[in-house]
Amino acid sequence: MTMRVMMGAAMLALSACGGANDAADATGEAAADTAGAAIPESLAPFGDGYPAAGDPCRRLGESAATSNYLDDSAVLVGCPDEASAKALGGSLVGNVDGVRLVSIAMGDANAGMNENRPPPPADAPAKLGDLAVRGPDGLEQRCLKRLRAEGLAVIGTNRIEESEAATEIFVNIRDADAPWRCLAYRDGTIAEVMYTGSEGGL
Repeated sequence: MTMRVMMGAAMLALSACGGANDAADATGEAAADTAGAAIPESLAPFGDGYPAAGDPCRRLGESAATSNYLDDSAVLVGCPDEASAKALGGSLVGNVDGVRLVSIAMGDANAGMNENRPPPPADAPAKLGDLAVRGPDGLEQRCLKRLRAEGLAVIGTNRIEESEAATEIFVNIRDADAPWRCLAYRDGTIAEVMYTGSEGGL
């Protein structure tokens, strides 16, 4: 009788341990499901976050995994989870290793960038001959057209730096290790195009 009682107690103890392990496994799986996917180097991520530094999403460059999703009229972004991808408001175009690929049209990608800038004075006269940096016939599009005329495979704009003297437009080019740069003036002139990396990276 005593032996049966001891065996029954042992079986209960083993069952309790098994239940605890099952619960721990379930908790671990749930945590894994809620954790965002890491953005692998195979997607060529760059920058410190998108749309702002520290954000979970990152811009993606050209690689074997992203080449089918790149568009020179849009920005390709990788997000670690569904929530951060939806917050960008672009088009979800793919999922690679759990990373959501979002394509954002150039106009949408720059939305809100100028919201905190003060408006120009109401009485400031418009300068004749000045072209907008962005737009159908803006400096950016003229730069992209010039680069294509040079036989370069344009991926999209990397960044734009404006100054009083001129506007520098940096463009990502397929198979180039660094962006190309257009030096543009407000009258629509593209003064020069040049590669910003070393000659060996061409």
